[in-house]
Amino acid sequence: MKRTYELDFLGRKIVIEVGEMAKQANGAVLVRYGDTAILSVCVMGANTIQADFFPLTVLYQERLYSVGKIPGGFIKREGRPSDEATLAARIIDRPIRPMFDERLRNEIQVINTVLSVDQDNSPIMAALLGSSLCLGISDIPFDGPVSGVVVGKIGNEFIINPTVEQLEMSTLNLTVAGTKDAICMVEAGAQELSEKDMLDAIMFGHEQIKKLCEFQEQIIAEIGKEKQVLAVEEIPEELVEKVKDYASKAMLSAIQIKDKLESVKKVEEVKTQTIENFAEIYAEDENIESILKNVKKIVDKLESDEVRRLITEEKVRPDGRRMDEIRPLNAQIDLLARTHGSAMFTRGQTQALATTTLGAIGEHQILDGLGLEDSKRFMLHYNFPQFSVGETGRYGSPGRREIGHGALGERALAQVIPSEEEFPYTIRVVSEILESNGSSSQATICAGCLSLMAAGVPIKRPVAGIAMGLITKDDKYTILTDIAGLEDHMGDMDFKVAGTSEGVCALQMDIKIKGVTKEILKEALTQAKKARLEILDVMAKCISEPRKELSPYAPKIETFRIDPEKIKDVIGRGGEMITKIILEASNVKTVNDKNAVKVDLEDDGRVIIYHTDSDIIAKTKEMILNVVREVEYGEIYTGKITKVEDFGCFVELWSGCEGLVHVSQLAHERVEKPSDLFKVGDEIVVKSLGYDNKGRLNLSRKETLPKPIKLEKDEKHKKND
Repeated sequence: MKRTYELDFLGRKIVIEVGEMAKQANGAVLVRYGDTAILSVCVMGANTIQADFFPLTVLYQERLYSVGKIPGGFIKREGRPSDEATLAARIIDRPIRPMFDERLRNEIQVINTVLSVDQDNSPIMAALLGSSLCLGISDIPFDGPVSGVVVGKIGNEFIINPTVEQLEMSTLNLTVAGTKDAICMVEAGAQELSEKDMLDAIMFGHEQIKKLCEFQEQIIAEIGKEKQVLAVEEIPEELVEKVKDYASKAMLSAIQIKDKLESVKKVEEVKTQTIENFAEIYAEDENIESILKNVKKIVDKLESDEVRRLITEEKVRPDGRRMDEIRPLNAQIDLLARTHGSAMFTRGQTQALATTTLGAIGEHQILDGLGLEDSKRFMLHYNFPQFSVGETGRYGSPGRREIGHGALGERALAQVIPSEEEFPYTIRVVSEILESNGSSSQATICAGCLSLMAAGVPIKRPVAGIAMGLITKDDKYTILTDIAGLEDHMGDMDFKVAGTSEGVCALQMDIKIKGVTKEILKEALTQAKKARLEILDVMAKCISEPRKELSPYAPKIETFRIDPEKIKDVIGRGGEMITKIILEASNVKTVNDKNAVKVDLEDDGRVIIYHTDSDIIAKTKEMILNVVREVEYGEIYTGKITKVEDFGCFVELWSGCEGLVHVSQLAHERVEKPSDLFKVGDEIVVKSLGYDNKGRLNLSRKETLPKPIKLEKDEKHKKND
């Protein structure tokens, strides 16, 4: 039976429909938010799987029919998920994952299908609400609900779930998710917002999240199924104590080795020795496989527990640093001669090599997604090869990690990228992670910023990033600056903060616990600002401001305006004129030649010319101006004869502009045969007589010549008569 629930959410209606669609799933809801419609379903496998992780999959499936589009390409159906769909799935995954018992081994899938999109009512926030609610009403064990909102800021006013128009004016684009008691996910881009304003925005969003959670609780109370009780294997306490007694001392020593690879190697040795030891002890036991499996779980947890105990009780980090201490920093630029800009940033054992490439505006990225934006001129791409952690592994198309980390770096640096009018280039930054021991995304931001400045991109201010961590134990907690890989893996929070000396540009927070408080967020933001300023000082010693000159290998640029009505003339029929200009100016045979000049013609009349050779740019500009240049009535011009006919001579005033000097206008005296006086290639001075009713330009040579004396006397005589 179909049930419908409605909520007036800040003047906009949220409608939940249950019981009509996808009835064979464990849970299914249709969420309508304005004209946005999302079908969220969840399914759990009946059997446990043999894995050492919780098998949760969250999908966000874009359907182009939802915005009235037909997919591009030959196949005409949706292909692999777009970057935006992958990022949306991550936004949903991060707040709901901590709400499950991590010991569960039944595969769970949460599928969100985008059926209709109203751009002013966020489909991602509707999908997050739907994901939480379908889990909440299902029989799948889930300790929700969770909800999320987008927070914008116009002037001094915060806005919940801003419209497209409001978002364009907003200095903040913050996605915050949580339960009714705490924050569990934050993601933001901001135009140098202060830490105080950012914290206020997060808490402002949380007040509205509480209302959405209460709405879900009402529905769950009415129609929610009884939760399944899944078998979770309990480990005998006696075995736990035996493993701790055997391995604790060695594990403590191993995790305090400062070098990452050496520490990892030693930790693995401790684990292997422990398992081998208990394999001998229980060699005759018929449950040996189960026992050794539990031994591995115990020794893994022992590693985590020792890290937590060291930090929270003894205030000692595995590598010996203070709680707010950053690992050694190093910044370099100009490592690669032929790139337009290059830099390398190293923080401890995390190292990013970044390059900046400048291209024509026409080389922007085309977006085929559900948003209104159809192109992008600034891109940041992040590559994480397995050798960066000393391992072998998969190589191929980017995964969720690469897409997510790249998007975070792009969001941070986009806040300081100059406008297209100020700097009419397409800009691509690529980060290659060469070493990784925690927070390679923030190293990417630092290296990417340095490479932009080295390339001469006039960014507003330098941007740096730092990752903060949280370790909790009972009622104690400790905030860590610049978390290393072990602290990230064993800790409860990964809170990345990027910004300038003036404020925050990007945030991303993931947690493994049920939520964090305002006090923890405030302390983390304050500690992150201190660290960010330290990093910016190191970067400034390497390069203090963007270079004034571009790389000799970067395309030079010339920008000017023409009458927008003349753009069609510059293009010509079928692109004939612009092709001719490109080929002649560049002295190439095809417009696809790497040495061909690039020309962008904008609808507002802007012409942007790119080439590494300034002379070719100048020649291209001259040819374009000649096409749009207009002949003024009565003006004198010097032209070149292009054709001689019995009825007159055709004269080219400049490239693309040709007129006729009729035989009667060649001289004051009668000319019987123009070819007796003129030949192709001769230069003559002519006067413009304007255009005839068919748009043909008429010229006169006679009007530029002095009148014969006899002719002047005859004219005076006529006047006197």
